[in-house]
Amino acid sequence: MKDRDLIFEKSRPGKKGYSLPELDVPQKQDLLPENLQRKNPAPLPEVAEGEVLRHYINLSQLNHSVDNGFYPLGSCTMKYNPKINEDVSRLPGFAELHPYQSEEMTQGALKLMAELEKYLCEIGGMDRVTLQPAAGAHGELAGLMLIRAYHRHRGQDHRKKIIIPDSGHGTNPASVTMCGYETVEIPSDDKGCIDLEALKEVLDDKVAGIMLTNPNTLGFYEENISEVCRLVHESGGLLYYDGANANAIMGYSRPGDMGFDILHFNLHKTFGTPHGGGGPGSGPVGVKDKLVPFLPNPMIEEEDGKYFLDYDRPQSIGRVRSFFGNFGVLVKAFTYIRMLGAEGLKQVSEDAVLNANYIMEKLAKSYHLKYHRNCMHEFVLSGKKQKDEHGVTTTDIVKNLLDHGIHPPTVYFPLIVEEAMMIEPTETESKETLDEFVAVMEKIAKMAEEDPEKLKEAPYTTPVRRLDEAGAARNPILKWEPKG
Repeated sequence: MKDRDLIFEKSRPGKKGYSLPELDVPQKQDLLPENLQRKNPAPLPEVAEGEVLRHYINLSQLNHSVDNGFYPLGSCTMKYNPKINEDVSRLPGFAELHPYQSEEMTQGALKLMAELEKYLCEIGGMDRVTLQPAAGAHGELAGLMLIRAYHRHRGQDHRKKIIIPDSGHGTNPASVTMCGYETVEIPSDDKGCIDLEALKEVLDDKVAGIMLTNPNTLGFYEENISEVCRLVHESGGLLYYDGANANAIMGYSRPGDMGFDILHFNLHKTFGTPHGGGGPGSGPVGVKDKLVPFLPNPMIEEEDGKYFLDYDRPQSIGRVRSFFGNFGVLVKAFTYIRMLGAEGLKQVSEDAVLNANYIMEKLAKSYHLKYHRNCMHEFVLSGKKQKDEHGVTTTDIVKNLLDHGIHPPTVYFPLIVEEAMMIEPTETESKETLDEFVAVMEKIAKMAEEDPEKLKEAPYTTPVRRLDEAGAARNPILKWEPKG
């Protein structure tokens, strides 16, 4: 680390990266109490402007992003973000608005949000949508709050159980707990779908609802979804659709038509806006008519060609986000939908499903597939074969992917697949990229057979090697500290 410290530490006495004008106001020492006044200059780095620029450019190039390499992160839909989305979001009429401006001065923004709501209603088969939630997990929490408000309004506050399949997203039980509910887990059947008999056993008058992803986290469409919806509704519960995997069904299937009462969309997954560290997320929540009165305030309404914010909604759960959501992300998603249109969104799903099945079949001989059947937009591969035969783990496999400039897929999730690798190529990758990924994965499988010890030391070409990942998560170093 000492050599790396020398590379990082560019500061040298006397260097400057700025030029400030002379102070043109009187200096009064009594403006601050003496005990708060500096006795010595702040220990800031002394670096020239060019070196500062190179420093941050070099740091940025250490990050892997969907713009510089393949990123098959399963269930996260790390697909290309069209740059036209960025251009539109930077138009002065959008970028320079302030949420405290009057409705008369923000008609364009309100119209965009109103039209985006209509598009999302159509895509999801819902009646109204709130654009407030700032991410998928935030949408989950808002959706569960809607479920709670619905049951309380009906005098059924005793309903405290939310059913989640064992393949569900990890955020689901976390959101359930935050909302004051109890998680009831049910197993998957031998096809990787909901076990109907297990579902029937847990349904009673204490069930508030069920949270499902369809297609599920294993990448399979729930073939019995109509029966699941019937059973839950007959017990008095509601159905919540986790929209993380909506990239697989656009134009072909709508959660509202399946029987779901509530859904959230991940605009930063399905609709081509930046994801994770690349920008803020957005998780709009859609509902059927019976839940509309409980949606967060305010809702956007239109009357005589004018748009306004309606706060007069006495049954609303209240705000779940400051102002009206992450507006810049809404603009990008709106642009994406308008750019592709109905047929384009349908082709997104076609190509995403095709790409996933192509990779799955190519790698079926080299790796273990617990469920080998046609998948939707993603599938779950396993390093179990390499672990059992050569002592090579999924961690070893995906660390070597980094040496080939490929971001690892989601690993060790879902938990019901040993040594899991959840792979989602999305629709935006070419056949050449998919073939390159397959070739690299096959090369790694061969290395596991011929030189497993070498594989266990990967990665070799990254700026840092293997880290204490648990320690880094629990004790992160998030700021620069001067030496000495």
